[in-house]
Amino acid sequence: MAKIMVVDDAAFMRMMLRTMLIEGGHEVVGEAANGLEAVQLYMKIKPELVTMDITMPEMDGVEAVKEIRKLDPAAKIIMCSAMGQKAMVVQAITSGAKDFIVKPFQKERVLESVDKVLGVLPVP
Repeated sequence: MAKIMVVDDAAFMRMMLRTMLIEGGHEVVGEAANGLEAVQLYMKIKPELVTMDITMPEMDGVEAVKEIRKLDPAAKIIMCSAMGQKAMVVQAITSGAKDFIVKPFQKERVLESVDKVLGVLPVP
């Protein structure tokens, strides 16, 4: 269905999301371990959607969202956060993220968010 880039500094989180997305019929076209890598890779592969962790080294997810949206105002980005990062999630959404999912990930919620942001599901 969609070409998706997964961004998280934890390799096991990237692997978990990759598995959920592939099982949901999507293609994972790239992975990045920090915001800086994410911005550079985004411009190379132009994915249809990005899942972006908030807390990462080099450049955090909020800054990466701002940079990607400067380069591509139509970028579709879903923020991934741990519980208790509500202020950062709000900041990410105001910076241009389209939705957020909370760790630990639930496959149904991840795929629902992807479908919503891609416009497959009606927004409630």
